[in-house]
Amino acid sequence: MMTVDAVNTGGISADVLNMALSATACAVNSGDIEMPPTLTVIDYSLPSTTPRLWVFEVPSGRLLFKELVAHGKNTGDNMATSFSDTANSRQSSLGLFVTRQTYVGSNGYSLRLAGLEPGFNGNALDRAIVMHGAPYVDPATAKKQGRLGRSWGCPALRQAVARDVIDTVRGGGVIFSYYPDENWLTKSAFLNCGRSVRSDRSVRSDRLRANGSNVSNE
Repeated sequence: MMTVDAVNTGGISADVLNMALSATACAVNSGDIEMPPTLTVIDYSLPSTTPRLWVFEVPSGRLLFKELVAHGKNTGDNMATSFSDTANSRQSSLGLFVTRQTYVGSNGYSLRLAGLEPGFNGNALDRAIVMHGAPYVDPATAKKQGRLGRSWGCPALRQAVARDVIDTVRGGGVIFSYYPDENWLTKSAFLNCGRSVRSDRSVRSDRLRANGSNVSNE
C-alpha cells in the first residue's frame, strides 16, 4: 500500500506504523474504504507534550506533518489511559477512521471523521468527533502545566497548522488512532484481518454514507 522511507518516519514507532499500514490495507481489501490519499497515525501511548500525530502521503510514504495532538478530557492527563465511543464521555476513541467533509463550527474550521469500527469509534459522527484547531494545543501551555489542554474527545491540533493538516487529509484520508488497549487489539476486525467475523457491516456502511445533515456542528 505504501513504501515508507525508514530514514524519515519522524520517529514514529515502527510497530505502530506497521499496525496502521496493515489495518488500512485490510480495510481497503475488504471494500470498506477506497485507497486513501493519506495515512494519519496518532500514537496515544505517548505523552500529550510529545508530537504524536504523523501524516504520510500514500503511496509515496513521504512524511507531511508531525504534530502535537490533544486527547479527550476524560481520557487522561498528560498520559492517555481511557477510551470510549459513548456519547458525552468526553473521551477519545481508538481505531480506524476515514475523513469526510469540512465545515465551520464552534471550533472554527473542522473536519468530520467517520469511525470504521463499531464498538470502538463507530459513533464518531454522532458524537461530533472532528479534527479542529484549538488554542490549548500549545507547546508553551504544555510546558507550563505539564500537559496539553484537552478536548471533548476530538483530535485537536495547533491552530497554526490545523487548516493545512485538515486540507491535506480531508475527503477520504485514513486516521489510525493507537493505544495498547487489549480489548481493541484483540477485537478490532482490521487488526485481525481474516481471523475475525466482520460484524455490523450494515451499520458501518450507514454511518459512512452520512452526509452531515443530522450531525452536530460542534
